[in-house]
Amino acid sequence: MAKIIGFDMSSQEPEKAIEFYNNVFGWKISEPNYEYWSVDCGTESEIKGGISRGPADFPHGTRIQIEVDSIDEVIVQCCNNGAKVLREKMEFEKFFLAYLVDPVGIGFGLVEHK
Repeated sequence: MAKIIGFDMSSQEPEKAIEFYNNVFGWKISEPNYEYWSVDCGTESEIKGGISRGPADFPHGTRIQIEVDSIDEVIVQCCNNGAKVLREKMEFEKFFLAYLVDPVGIGFGLVEHK
């Protein structure tokens, strides 16, 4: 079973969102890295996340990130079941990431750790 490992909150005003979540919930926000601010929302939480400047294909909203064993296989399964790929598989130092939208329009990310 794939598990949720993270979240990405997109905004066209990330600085305003950062201020809100810090003031209201006490979340600790890191310095930006490529317009992505990591969020520490509690030591008990295994779920990691961040706030980013929303891209054109997802300017506002929250997407969960789902960890999978094979991102390529799951992308095919998703598409065979009506999903669409918004961002093809991207490679980062420690993981691969792709963004999709399900048949009803809910956006999500797939993560495969190296």
